[in-house]
Amino acid sequence: MTIQLSQLVRNNRLDQIETQTGVSPNLLLFSGAVPANCAAADPAGVLATLTLPSDWMNAASAGTKTLAGTWTGSAAAAGTAISFRIKSSGGACHIQGTAGTAGTDLILDNNVLAVGQTINVTVFTFTDGNA
Repeated sequence: MTIQLSQLVRNNRLDQIETQTGVSPNLLLFSGAVPANCAAADPAGVLATLTLPSDWMNAASAGTKTLAGTWTGSAAAAGTAISFRIKSSGGACHIQGTAGTAGTDLILDNNVLAVGQTINVTVFTFTDGNA
């Protein structure tokens, strides 16, 4: 049997992600692979740290939550971004996943970075299950 949740419960569950992570979190891009979980050490190769807007996700709607505002910054190191972490302003990892230009959790306009290059996140979406 499959458990199903109402759209209201799914939306509230999604909105808790932003609430628990807090305002103005940091998005870190790495050249190393995604760790086993958020409690593990950061991947190797920090390429950039972007401070996200204070309201960094739109309110959940229809069981989906998308990025809000502009997620942009500059590369501090050269390399290919293949993973990311979103950390609270206190430094705790709350979200991690793959990064790239297609078929990844976080979509960038270009994931092959040069020092000082402008980075733009174009897509970041959570879809809650159990519909």
